[in-house]
Formats: sequence, structure tokens, C-alpha cells
Amino acid sequence: MNITVVGSGYVGMSLAVLLGENNKVTILDIDQVRVDKVNSAVSTVSDELIELSLKEQNLSVRATLCTTAAFDNSDYVVIATPTDYDETSHRFDTESVDSTVAKVMEINSHCLIVIKSTIPVGHTDALRKKHKTNRIIFSPEFLREGQALYDNLYPSRIIIGGECKQSKTFGRLLVDAAKKRCVDLLFVGSREAESIKLFSNTYLAMRVSFFNELDSYALSNNLDAKSIIEGVCLDERIGKGYNNPSLGYGGYCLPKDTKQLLANYEYVPQNLIKAVVLSNQTRKDFIASEILKCNPSVIGVFRLVMKVGSDNFRSSAIIGILNILKAHDIKIIIYEPLLSHSTFDGLKIINELETFKNASDLIITNRMSSELEDVREKCFSRDIFGDN
Repeated sequence: MNITVVGSGYVGMSLAVLLGENNKVTILDIDQVRVDKVNSAVSTVSDELIELSLKEQNLSVRATLCTTAAFDNSDYVVIATPTDYDETSHRFDTESVDSTVAKVMEINSHCLIVIKSTIPVGHTDALRKKHKTNRIIFSPEFLREGQALYDNLYPSRIIIGGECKQSKTFGRLLVDAAKKRCVDLLFVGSREAESIKLFSNTYLAMRVSFFNELDSYALSNNLDAKSIIEGVCLDERIGKGYNNPSLGYGGYCLPKDTKQLLANYEYVPQNLIKAVVLSNQTRKDFIASEILKCNPSVIGVFRLVMKVGSDNFRSSAIIGILNILKAHDIKIIIYEPLLSHSTFDGLKIINELETFKNASDLIITNRMSSELEDVREKCFSRDIFGDN
């Protein structure tokens, strides 16, 4: 098959590598640097398995800036462009998806367009009506940053939101590319598929919020949060995993997906979805107040990224906490090797680790690192179980 993947972020890169072993894959991007990386067999994202596969496997993956060359002979065009949440309109900004669909329809009259970008419920239907075609489907991704290819090779499920014949072939293509046997493949309507994506991420955000609020209670009452969580999670209906307290949920997906789902409830009674969104800000406010109680004169922030293995700090909870702390007369410094400049949002960056540690009275870190073992006593973290 000739497959075009639009976008070279985590979703795009992992899909390109997944499908590039047995198909001809072209990545379309607007960034020359990213295109050059792909064509040099270098990953555009931080993912060890993607990096290893590009080096060691004979993949048919190339990148281009040219839309005509990318779309002309494609059997499938997979759209994996970012859709940020617009706080003014209360919906995802789908311009990158919409413009890509229009361009594909102009150039290619036979391919199936597969939207992997997260979009509002009903958006795929609207695009099909606008372009008078049924060859646009939605297929959500359930990937973790830093483990995107692994999650495509061993998927929890594959959801295909569309009923045309080509959509069934695309579903089998993903199943056949996976290493996991007996993958659950579910064909549903596009609105149901869009809902599955938003409800899945909101449930994860709800679980994070629950254990964060448990941790807030334990901190406020001088209780051992670890003992409480372990006792709660021994109930098989609750289960272990995804229960490690944090500074708040963050990253690219959970903050925006929960807000979009809440916006979709405009005319539907609810309390829980709104609570999930509000809980995250409450947690960040609480964490900031706990930090201020320590009366530090110099606060050091160890990494802006949310978790180990990620290279992304968009909507990171620690940035929200920084915005609260900046209102107080306290010196704040940052250690973030991913940043090459000297400041971030007006705060000084020190990328010499020992200098950073020595200069900090209190070090905030979302997840503990072996690099901080020698200064553990002055670290503030709610990382109880040592996992993401």
C-alpha cells in the first residue's frame, strides 16, 4: 500500500514506522528540519523504539514538504496534525485537519482519509457532508509519549469510526502490523469513535485527579499516602496502576480532551466531567501552597517535562504551578536540558546540574530521578511509586 502520514509528531512517527515495514510510507510535514531528520533515519520525537527501528529496520519511510507528491498516489492518507483547544470558542482548532482534508480531496479521488487527530464529536460527519464523500473516517490513537510505537505494536484496542469498505481494510492493516495477537478491532460510527477518544482520556484524567486528591488529603492530615493507595488498590474493581500522585495531569492530551468533552456537554446535565477539569487546577493551587509553606528563598525546578522519556512540556502541570509561584517574591531557577536558551518565561535556566542543585534551597520535581538522589532531602515531589 502507498500510505501518506500528515504530521511527524508522536502519532505520525509511530504510525509511519509501524506501517513502513510492509508498505510504502510518505510523511508530509511543513518543517524542513523534521523532513531532513526523517530522511536521515532520525526520529523527530523522543521514543527509543522508534529511534531503534529507524536505525536497524529496512523501512520504506521518507518525508517531503510537497503536498502533491505526498497525496497523488496514496491509498490511505492518515492525518496526525495537532488540534489545540481554543479557550475562546470552547472547541478544538481543527484548521490543520480541515485544510488537509480539502487538499487531499482536490488531489486524490480514490484514497481513504483517516483522521487520527483528536476532534470534536460530530466533526468527521460534518467533513463528509461538506465534501460529499464517505471516504473520511476517524480512528483514535491511545498512545503514551515516549512509548508511542510500543503502544501501536501492542495496542489495547483498535477503533475504526467509519463504515465504507476501505475502512475495514485499514483496520486489518493496523492489526496485521501489530505484534500483539488477538487485538480487539472495533468498527463503530465516527461519532462513537470520537466519543471513545474523549471519554477514554477523561476517565484517565479522572483517575489521576482521584489519587491526587487522596494525596492532598493525606498531606493535609499527616497520613501515609502510599499505604492508603496500596490498600485502596488491592480491590480488584479498582486495581493497581495509574495511581501514582503527581503535581497534576498535564501533557498534550488530557488537559485539552477533558475541556473538549466538557464543552460537548453544553446541553447535557453533568457534574463529574466539570469536576475533573476543575480538580486539576485545585491540585496545582494546593501543591503551590505546600511549596510556599517550606519558605524557600530559591526554588529549583527539575525538568519542565511531565514524565520520564518525554520531550514535551506543553500544558505541563509544573508550568501552571510556576505561574502561581511567580506571583510571590521568590527566586526561581530551572533545569531543563531540552532548552538551549538562558531563560524560560522570564526565569533563569541553569543547565549545569551540579550548579543547579547547589543553588536551590528546594527542588520541585514531578517524578524523582536518580540524578537527584544526593539531594533527595531538599526535593519536593509527590512521586510515591517511582513510575510515570
